[in-house]
Amino acid sequence: MKFNEVIGQHEAKQRLMQMVDEDRIPHALLFCGPQGAGKMALAMAFASYLLGDRDDEKADAHAQAMLAKWAHPDLIFTFPAIKPDGAASGYQPVSDDFIPQWQEMLRKHGAYFSHEDWVTTLGTDKKQTYISPAESNSLIHKLSMKSSQGGYKINIIWLPEKLRTDAANKLLKLIEEPPTETLFIMVSEEPEKLLETIRSRTQRIDIKKLSTDDIKQALIERRGIEEDAAQRIARVANGNWLKAIEELNAGSEKMLFHDLFVMLMRLAYQRNIRDLKKWSETIAEFGREKQKRMLIYFSHLIRENFFYNFHNPELIYMTEAEEKFAKNFARFINEDNVIGISQLIERTLRDISQNANAKISFFDFTLKIIVLLIPRKK
Repeated sequence: MKFNEVIGQHEAKQRLMQMVDEDRIPHALLFCGPQGAGKMALAMAFASYLLGDRDDEKADAHAQAMLAKWAHPDLIFTFPAIKPDGAASGYQPVSDDFIPQWQEMLRKHGAYFSHEDWVTTLGTDKKQTYISPAESNSLIHKLSMKSSQGGYKINIIWLPEKLRTDAANKLLKLIEEPPTETLFIMVSEEPEKLLETIRSRTQRIDIKKLSTDDIKQALIERRGIEEDAAQRIARVANGNWLKAIEELNAGSEKMLFHDLFVMLMRLAYQRNIRDLKKWSETIAEFGREKQKRMLIYFSHLIRENFFYNFHNPELIYMTEAEEKFAKNFARFINEDNVIGISQLIERTLRDISQNANAKISFFDFTLKIIVLLIPRKK
């Protein structure tokens, strides 16, 4: 994968190339930034460049062939995984056990994918992913061996915030005393969840969200989208390439979430307790990761409907379907309740993340929505 395949991020590319030109590549990098900005794409492009996938005299045809399949022996991927059904009680997941699924996801999505894409590829939506101590032990063993091709051994750690504390402590020792010509590239969306001792031993590179123009141009060139449609999608995406791709998929999960939001608000306005209970029971059947994604989407819609009332197009990032519903609904989200509803969604999200009973949590959520939608008497 080459740098020209990475959407936008010209400043980050320049900074990485400057490290190479000045021979100042640190032993540990931490790429941070919002979802869909291209952090993983940058990490994979930089690793590919260092391993020989380039357009200059140092290009390595053999390395390029291996990297085309993401099967280079000196490129190690570390990622969160799950404990499969039927695994022994003492089993700890390691990335090696899930390489077929990982490569399947890369073939399908390329370098732009989300945690949700990974969970879907794993075939589960009801288990939490994590990086285990066994993974750290595996890395210690792999990185202790010399590079098979000469040059760097590179470990890309995707979502290091998923490291269990005992796994993070083992990894810390490895980062403190890395083998010769070893490079760690951590790709994080929540770096504040990493141990401070790990963060302090990395050189942080903050990746900004993509510009609307970069997304628009990529949609036109890579997806064949007409300019006007590409402009609207790029604006709604708000710097997130994954969201732009989602907008192209009419049958996406987001459409389901939108329909559920519309149903919830209509039933809450009608104070239809019986059907709200059915709504809650339906949601309770989702896996926890899907429930969390739905709540995050609801939070987004509450914000958008509140700003819709200001009649300023520059503040609004909605699809046509979302805006159509907002025309009649937005007035119900106002200064009196926007904070309360947002806090309610956050509390429910926290409860679900902590494995609260989903049926109880979501039914309670719907009842509180009824109260918050009732206009206050002036």
